[in-house]
Order: sequence, then C-alpha cells, then structure tokens
Amino acid sequence: MFKPSLIVAALGAAFSLTAVSVQAQNNDRVSVAVGHKAGAAAAVRNDVTKAGGRVLHDMSAADAMVIELPAKALAALAKNKNVDFVDAGVPRRILGGKGPRSTALTSTQTVPYGIPMVQADQVSDSAAGNRNLCIVDSGIDGTHEDLAAIPKTGENFTKSGRWDTDENSHGTHVAGTIAALNNSVGVVGVAPSGTLKLHIAKVFDAAGSASSVVIARAMLSCWQAGSNVVSMSLGGDSASPIEQRVSTLLAKKGLLLIAAAGNDGNTATSFPAGFPEVVSVAAIDANKARAGFSQVNADVELAAPGVAVQSTVPAFSQTGSSVDVGGMAVPSQSMDGSPRVSGAGALADFALGETATPGSMAGKVCLIKRGNISFAQKVVNCQASGGAGAVIFNNTAGELFGTLGETMTAIPSVGITQADGEALLAGKLGEATSVAVFGLPDLYASYNGTSMATPHASAVAALVWSLHTSCSAEQIRASLAKSAMDLGAPGRDAEFGHGLVQAKAAHDRITALGCGQ
Repeated sequence: MFKPSLIVAALGAAFSLTAVSVQAQNNDRVSVAVGHKAGAAAAVRNDVTKAGGRVLHDMSAADAMVIELPAKALAALAKNKNVDFVDAGVPRRILGGKGPRSTALTSTQTVPYGIPMVQADQVSDSAAGNRNLCIVDSGIDGTHEDLAAIPKTGENFTKSGRWDTDENSHGTHVAGTIAALNNSVGVVGVAPSGTLKLHIAKVFDAAGSASSVVIARAMLSCWQAGSNVVSMSLGGDSASPIEQRVSTLLAKKGLLLIAAAGNDGNTATSFPAGFPEVVSVAAIDANKARAGFSQVNADVELAAPGVAVQSTVPAFSQTGSSVDVGGMAVPSQSMDGSPRVSGAGALADFALGETATPGSMAGKVCLIKRGNISFAQKVVNCQASGGAGAVIFNNTAGELFGTLGETMTAIPSVGITQADGEALLAGKLGEATSVAVFGLPDLYASYNGTSMATPHASAVAALVWSLHTSCSAEQIRASLAKSAMDLGAPGRDAEFGHGLVQAKAAHDRITALGCGQ
C-alpha cells in the first residue's frame, strides 16, 4: 500500500548522516549502523577494521551491521563504494502515558471497553496458538497474575533488568491489551485464552526512549523468533534508513508490521508508522471520537481504542501523590518522572515558572501555572530557586497529567486542576503545604495514547490471521482495512484511516470473500 511518506523515508540517509556528523564533532569514537551492498559484508568489515573500528552487532540478514569507529573515519566510510548508508539513529519513544487511576482490580474481572469495540469478544481465539506476536517495547512483568501463564520468549536490548521485567510499565500495559487472561481477575485482552504466543523485544528502560538502531535490531529479532505480527507502540519524528531497510525485509518475509501513529495531535508523520510497510494506528475514545492527541495524516490506516484504556502494569510501577495545603487535601496527579519523595514549605506563587532565581523559593512549595514552557523546565526552575516541591495547575478544564520526560529532578512534582490552582492562588498562599509522590501497589492502570490503540489492532490482526492461516500478511492487512468500521468522512480519511478495526467483520469477510477481498 503506497504511503506519501515513502519520499521522506528515502531521504532519511541524508538526514541521518548529518546527525552522524554532529555526533562526530563531540566524540572521539561513534557508534553507527551501516547498510551495505548485498554480498559486501566481509569487505565492509575489513574496511571498518582498517579504520580502527569494530563490529558491535551483526545485522547480516538485512545487509547491515552496527559498528564503532573513530569519528574521523566516518567521512571515508560514507563514501565507501560498498556502503549504502551510515545511520547514527534517531530517537524513538513510547507513545502512551497514564490516565485517571483505575480501581485496583484483584477479586473481580473487568472487560475493558476496547475489547467489544474491536469485536474481540465475538471471535474465538481457540486457534491463536498458531500465531506469534512480537511486542517491541519496555519488556513485560512475567510474574503478573494476568500474564504469567502466557507462552512467551524474549530478548533484552537494554541494560535494564531482563526481557521479562519491565522498569517502565508501558510494555506490560501493551501486553495486557493483547493477551491478558480470562481468569476471573483483572482485565481480559483481545486474545484471552492464553494460547497466543508472545515474543518480547525489550528496547526501553525506565526512561522510555531508545535509538531507531536498537528498534531495528529488535525488529529483526521478532522475525528470527518466528513472529507473524510485530506490534510497535513507539515512534519518532524522523525516518531512519536502518529501520526502513528492516521494515522492508520483514514485510518481504511475510510479517505484518503495526505501529502507533503518534501523539502530537498534528499532521506530522511518525516513524516507523510512516513507512509504507507498516500499518499506522490512530487512537479513538469510548465514543469512537478521535483522541485529541492522535496524529492526522495520510499514513493513518486503522483506528482503535486509545483513551482511558485499562490494562496490566507491574506492582509499584505507578505513582500516586498527595497535596495538603493548610490541612486541606487537594486532589492531584503525580508527574511522570517525578522522584518518589516528599517536600514541605509555605505555598508560594511561582507564576509560569519561566525563570530560576536562586534562593527565591527556599523552603517553599512552588505553585505554578501551566503554559509557555515544558513541565520539566518549570520543575527544574523551581528546584534551582530552592523550592521543596512543585504544584502545577492546569490552564484548561480537567485534571493535569504531566510528564518530565527524561529530565531528572530531586523534588516532588504534581499536577492539579485549573479550578483548584486558581483557588490556591487566590486564598492559600503562605500556608503550610506538603507534597508527596509515592509508589502504588496497583496491578492495573488506565493509559492514554496511540500506544494503547496499537496493541488492539495488532492483536486483532493475530486473532483473525489465526483463523485464516492461508492468508498472507498483506492479505490480512487488506481484509482489516476493507472490514473496518468507517468513521468520520466517508471512505479513508486522515483521522481514522479506513476506520475502527473489527475482528468479526474481518473474519466474516475473509470467510465469505476470501483473503484480502
């Protein structure tokens, strides 16, 4: 299926080489992915060795390798007649985050709204054992009560834990949407019988970001592990040549690749979703309306539930928070990335938190209005001014779910509603205030993102394919598109693609008309 972003992808090598050059200015040695001509691996290895480099990772299946070499040797390598591209990699990040706290489900089982919405409850997964679904994410909590019995293998591409541990919680949440067991506790997934095989390619640690080079290596491992479907709840702004090459290879090998469309709420293309071989999935809410954060572009192919999706998480991976002002509890949401600490002091107006003034907030808790700069920078400025904690209030209606990204801070930070923030600003400044962020024992959580939509679509693809194994990946892709519930403008559109992915409709269509018809 043609995608306009193919042109962008073709230019990726030039953009990546620029990134390499920037990196080379600041490092004596650099690590890059090198794509080479077919049959030229030995020659390129020899040239790398002669240049004082070494091969870190073999990617010969894709006519590529990851190497480390002196920065001064990069220019010659890029001009090597056997080299197609030199790729320093571009950032990839998880595309989901927490929503309102879910009730800790232990003694009862809940069916998340997305399961019937994609018709997973209308199709048997008794044959799902003939499919293998690869999750490229932050690992999985292999001991979780809703996931432990699922057949799974894995590989760890990080320095954090093992493939069957999850220091971020995102991968475990994705896995639950795909395959949480029908076992009387927690939630159920799209394929809840415990027969669908999972392969876990762990690429993210607690920070939730990685290079596209790592993602490409993980994608190769999916194929090598015998996976049929690859689910990638991740993305980034720029195309990567090595990621594109691996996507092309895996599609030729008969794998179905599915990725998140992106969470910036604009028309930009996210990769790898933007590659022509990859199904791009947008997010909708329980009312089938497009999530405000979901990307809108011609690459969007399918839509699936991605707002307030309940699924599995490791115990104590989620954080809660408390705010007390003059003996009055104020409802709050911990900032993602906030340290689990407490702080106390008089409540002080820190305005928009745009400027750090050492000592100005010493022994105080900063009350900050949302706007202009990132949450992370606001907290950093509060801390640099001596603040003991940061309370950021919204500039629109609703709760504030913020993130610090990869910024490290030492003080607790939370978000509160606009109404509560304005009330504190008007009548509570100077009062004794305490702020705390702490771990929660919850085994289930509500998340938002195209990250949450992607596993719905990936699992439906595996479920339908398990019942029609004679179909090719491309035919399953076509059948999912043709059977989707049309949303928005008639026909394919930039918000919903072909529409809401439907398991039973796809199964029925293939049964009646054949693969891909």
